[in-house]
Amino acid sequence: MAVITIVGAGMMGSALAFPARENGHEVRLVGTHLDREIIDACRKTGRHPKFSKDFPNGVRYYQIEEMEQALENAELVIGGVSSFGVEWFSEQVLPRIPDGVKVLTVTKGLMDTPDGQLLPYPYLWKDKLEKLGRRLTLMAIGGPCTSYELVAHDQTEVAFCGWDMEALKEAKSLLQTSYYHISLSSDVMGVESAVALKNGFALGIALTIGVNQKAFGLDSELHFNSQAAVFGQASREMYRLLTLQGVKDLNNLWLGVGDLYVTVYGGRTRLAGILLGRGMDVDGVRRELNGVTLESLVVAVRVARAMRVRAERGEIALEELPLLMHVDEILSRGAPVDIPWERFTYVQK
Repeated sequence: MAVITIVGAGMMGSALAFPARENGHEVRLVGTHLDREIIDACRKTGRHPKFSKDFPNGVRYYQIEEMEQALENAELVIGGVSSFGVEWFSEQVLPRIPDGVKVLTVTKGLMDTPDGQLLPYPYLWKDKLEKLGRRLTLMAIGGPCTSYELVAHDQTEVAFCGWDMEALKEAKSLLQTSYYHISLSSDVMGVESAVALKNGFALGIALTIGVNQKAFGLDSELHFNSQAAVFGQASREMYRLLTLQGVKDLNNLWLGVGDLYVTVYGGRTRLAGILLGRGMDVDGVRRELNGVTLESLVVAVRVARAMRVRAERGEIALEELPLLMHVDEILSRGAPVDIPWERFTYVQK
């Protein structure tokens, strides 16, 4: 039995308590400073407030002030914060984890740099640890997985990525179950880029749902031709961006496309895209979804900003990314939704 400490009581981090505890490990769930009510509820009811199923018996719950206790003898620490908690995790959690411990993060996202690079979060944390002279083994999870379906034990395929294959194998042995299937990859840039890129593109696909509702009524039947067309364009642009990231293994593209699918058909990004497609502006969407994190908006803007820098150097033509650039125009400049259908067409020679 291993000790697994999850820092961050959001839905995805908390969902991983299920396979971890069901495999017989000691599981400690630590709430951030924003999770106090969640941890209080878990202690009282044995259930996360947003789940419809109790945690497995034996999961232990800690407030942020008790994190040091929760980290004692931990073999694996799972970072369960959203992309908006990346800096907090870097400053407040990583330095307090003992050397030699494996760290597995569920946080998906990319940071853009002034020179147009797109860096997955594990790269930022790796740089932070090197500056601190710390020795932690960093790993990350990518793939199509929603928290509530993992809790429901729906068959789920993900990938663990990292720079240490033996550590990845050990992490897999701790968490794999009959319903949670784990591939392993040493291509951190590929896996993390693919699953982060899908966020902005999922928003673009969901625009079509809102556009059709605006045209035909909220109760109109779904129109799948338009969704499929934008899904295909999104996959094409993701492939181009991954090649620019230096990714060579197409398995990472498929991983991102799978994640794109599940993001389009459930969750906050879908709703944001629908509202935008109906004609609501970005500020209105943020008000409508008050309290809900929208990584998709942040990722799309960062990627588009980086691509403009790369385009100025002649490394890519923005005409290759019509969907991404239109999403950015909507989010950054308040442009109305006007999906550029003809810019998706091509002539194959």
